[in-house]
Amino acid sequence: MPKSKVRKKEAPYIPPAVLNAKPVRLDSPSWLAPVMVAAFLIGLVWIVVFYISSTKYPIPHIGAWNMVVGFGFIATGFMLATKWK
Repeated sequence: MPKSKVRKKEAPYIPPAVLNAKPVRLDSPSWLAPVMVAAFLIGLVWIVVFYISSTKYPIPHIGAWNMVVGFGFIATGFMLATKWK
């Protein structure tokens, strides 16, 4: 049986805007990791101080809302962690 001829494929068209485009920066900003870790630690320390002080500190007049503040810092840390590359 005779061998079939191999067809030449046309080179795909790539627009000049794509060829000359600058690469996208995939790094995280340098401030992101320290702020993320700081938010986690501040939230943890806030909740620990709240429990150790028998709900009197860090802010005495808001009572159990101190837990919400502590978890708010931790949630901020998780939000920043999703942007870290």
